Amino acid sequence: MRAGELLGRTAYDLQGRRLGRVVDLVLRGPADGPLRLTDLVVARHWYGRMSGRLIGPQRHPSGPWAIRALARMLGRRTRQLPLDRVRLDPPLPEPPAADPAG
Repeated sequence: MRAGELLGRTAYDLQGRRLGRVVDLVLRGPADGPLRLTDLVVARHWYGRMSGRLIGPQRHPSGPWAIRALARMLGRRTRQLPLDRVRLDPPLPEPPAADPAG
């Protein structure tokens, strides 16, 4: 699966409430092994989709106060959620089943 297939999709919680749109992906894994998609970053508003996490306070914790304040304001509706707690629309395709004969 490619990142472009996930970015921009509408995300819902498990109860069906709209969370926003997927703006970023979080991948984790060992340094010498494959990466695995673990979390999605979801933004509720259009300006959160523009900034994503690029200017977030976690990226610039010691910058000028005006930049930190702007980053907090823009990123307050942006959340990182575990993949298993999010439902996407349209849904993710099912991975192909392993061929039992092969």
